[in-house]
Amino acid sequence: MGKAADLSEFDRGQIVMARRLGTSITETALLVGCSRSAVVSIHAKWINDGDTSSRGQRVCRPRVIKEKGRRRLSCLVKQNRRQTVAQLTDQYNAGPITSVSEHTVQRTLLDMGLCSRRPTRVPLLTKPHRQLRLQWAREHRD
Repeated sequence: MGKAADLSEFDRGQIVMARRLGTSITETALLVGCSRSAVVSIHAKWINDGDTSSRGQRVCRPRVIKEKGRRRLSCLVKQNRRQTVAQLTDQYNAGPITSVSEHTVQRTLLDMGLCSRRPTRVPLLTKPHRQLRLQWAREHRD
């Protein structure tokens, strides 16, 4: 027997429908395969809220860098892509918005999909290499 949080949306819907059709609490619990208390709580939640989902509201700390700050940070990055996080933080903190730490800027950049990378150095193709590649391409054209 699962807890109320373990039940799928389908099972929750079955509980609500069975109770609306007049099935007893025990029969509904046996039908779905859960405890009687789960049936009671899910049915009561449906009556009171009109919803059976068990997802509560997320309680978390509000973000320091809001959407406007994220756009501003994105513009700072686009001005000079070679800046370090420390330099970006200094530029961001120079503005009228509250000051933030380097860690916060780094985390925000990662959330935005802007991560640092080091370009790989590859040797350029020499003239004989280019000729050989062109010859190979012409041979394998079809």
